[in-house]
Amino acid sequence: MTVERRLTTRELRLALLARQSLLTRSGASVPALLEGVGGLQTQYAPSGYVGLWSRLADFHRDDLTTALEGRAVVQATLMRATIHLVSARDYWLYAMGVRRARQEWWLRSHKDAADVAALEQRAADLRQALRDGPRSVAELGDLARGPLGDIGLWVDLVRVPPSGTWERRRADRLALAEDWIGPNEATEEQGLEHLVSAYV
Repeated sequence: MTVERRLTTRELRLALLARQSLLTRSGASVPALLEGVGGLQTQYAPSGYVGLWSRLADFHRDDLTTALEGRAVVQATLMRATIHLVSARDYWLYAMGVRRARQEWWLRSHKDAADVAALEQRAADLRQALRDGPRSVAELGDLARGPLGDIGLWVDLVRVPPSGTWERRRADRLALAEDWIGPNEATEEQGLEHLVSAYV
C-alpha cells in the first residue's frame, strides 16, 4: 500500500507564489500574465502597475497603459464586487461566472429597499446614455448618483482610459463592455468553470 505524501505548508505557499509569478518574473505579455494569475485586484489604479512590475521580467509603466488603451486588458468590477484588471479575452468569462451570484447577493442584502423594477429602469437608462461611447461619472450626472456599483450588477461596465491609469488614477470613465471589447459569447457555466480553473 502506498502512502501519498502531503504537501507541507511551506510547499503550498511556494506553489502559490510560483503560480502568481512572484518567485520568478515571467516573460509573458501583460494579457497572458493576467490570464495566468486570474487577474489582479486594482481598487487603486497604480497597484496594477506595481503588481505587473513585480511579476514581469521586462515590464515598463507604459506597457499597462498601452494594453488598456489598445483594449487588450480591461478594468472592471468583477470578483468580490471589486475592481479587477483582466485580459479582454477573460473578461466575459469572469463577468458571466459572477453575475447571477452577485445579483442574488445584492437582492438578499437589500431586500427591504430593493426596487428591482426601478433598478432595471436605471440600468436601461445607463445603457442608453453609454450607447454613444464612454462617459465620465460627472457626464452621466444623475445616472451615476448613488450606488453606481449596484447598477453595475445589471449593466456590464468597464473603466476606460485615460481614467484608471498611472497618470489619471481615478477610474471614473465608463463604457459598456460589449461596445469596448465586443459582445459576450460566454455562458454562466463556462464562466464558472473558468473561475475554478483560474483559482486552482
